[in-house]
Amino acid sequence: MAQDHDINPVLKQVLELGPTLAFFAIYLNIRDDMFEFRGEQYTGFVVSTVVFIPILMAAMAVLWGMTRELSKIQIFTAVMVVFFGGLTAWFNDERFFKMKTTLVYAVFSAILGVGLLRGRSYLALVLSEAIPLAPAGWMQLTKRLTWFFAVLAIGNEIVWRTMSTDAWVKIETFGFTIVIVAFLWWNIMDLQKPDRKAAARRK
Repeated sequence: MAQDHDINPVLKQVLELGPTLAFFAIYLNIRDDMFEFRGEQYTGFVVSTVVFIPILMAAMAVLWGMTRELSKIQIFTAVMVVFFGGLTAWFNDERFFKMKTTLVYAVFSAILGVGLLRGRSYLALVLSEAIPLAPAGWMQLTKRLTWFFAVLAIGNEIVWRTMSTDAWVKIETFGFTIVIVAFLWWNIMDLQKPDRKAAARRK
């Protein structure tokens, strides 16, 4: 029987990914514009960041209203967006929002690393219901993701410090997302091989 708070998977994806795509679309439209507020000039990037915050909050509110749950990752990411987006607007400095991505990946890496030191997979606590893996598989995936997120944090620092804002926005919106999805897919398929082989032998 369906749960009271089931949600259409497509709608869920729209609510989760829509704000980021909206930020990208807004930025593309106003990236060359300057906006004045109380005598201060703001770039299109800063304005896009400010607009992105309420869009993200609204999407999360709708998601919460429909499912009565938000993942810890979603909550943490939202807090980082609000905090660093606020700093970006307050100091009129786009570097704060760009550094947000570095901190998010670094924190993910650190949390997973702490779990490994304690002999636990915190990743399994979050994703075990969605991804079927044996305990050993979860530990291996956690080890790989610990290093992977550390590399992404370093990669983001290199990108925003050496490339244009346009390049960073495109890489942040699509590049990192595609790399993460591909990395997860390949590793899950790889780590599920022993389970699939064992199941085949039992038949």
